[in-house]
Amino acid sequence: MTDPARAASDALVHDGAAALPRLLEIMRRLRAPDGCAWDRAQDFASIAPYTIEEAHEVADAIARGDMADLREELGDLLLQVVYHAQLAEEAGDFAFDDVARAVSDKMLRRHPHVFGAGPGLPTVDAASVRWEEIKAAERAAKGLGARLAGVLDGVAMGLPALSRALKLQARAARVGFDWPEAGDVLDKLREETAELVEARDSLGPDAVEEEFGDLMFVMANLGRHLGLDPEAALRRCNAKFERRFAAVERGLAARGRTPQEADLAEMDALWTAAKWLEKGGGDT
Repeated sequence: MTDPARAASDALVHDGAAALPRLLEIMRRLRAPDGCAWDRAQDFASIAPYTIEEAHEVADAIARGDMADLREELGDLLLQVVYHAQLAEEAGDFAFDDVARAVSDKMLRRHPHVFGAGPGLPTVDAASVRWEEIKAAERAAKGLGARLAGVLDGVAMGLPALSRALKLQARAARVGFDWPEAGDVLDKLREETAELVEARDSLGPDAVEEEFGDLMFVMANLGRHLGLDPEAALRRCNAKFERRFAAVERGLAARGRTPQEADLAEMDALWTAAKWLEKGGGDT
């Protein structure tokens, strides 16, 4: 005899119009005793790297303007949220609906100029909304006021280092710990560059790594002062490097050669030509 609950589950996982309920049921089935051995073996820690990776793939699809790929990558990212929520539900901590309710409540609290301060209450002037005070009240309500007493507390450790540097600097800037303008950061950049050269020439590997880190930290700060996202700028630079090196490979292939067979001078000439063409054939 067919189990009614299983039949209902089968109907849902094969219902292409069901959207989110279907995805939640698929994840429940994957984690069930008769589900997928790999999925059953995972925990929060083992899934976390995939969550970070999927977020970066979403950003990559956006940077490329590929809407079809963005749709797929957003689905992969949503799967990560569903996965973590399923793990939490199994542990008795919370479920997906709790996640959705919590973020909805947060959006209402933080946007009284759109939704009002409560049901039936009028909206407020956007200029009067103090988001940092709202966030501080949220932390206090969670009992985090004492634990998150420092200006820099609460910046996620799991962020990419460049993004985390930017957030730490922005937090410090809120209380006035910042260079007044970009020119001051450029002066500091020259200082840190000189210290890196000194470390390379006369100090050990640990000192070189420390000075290199200082230089990158200042570069992130310079991006902030220039109104740039360092992470996005570096992604764009990576894409440019890939384009131009691919042009070098094509140029070598047209000569019946590979990069392994070419010398630096030949590859550099092809690189310069690719750069010139990319800039419209004008001055480089």
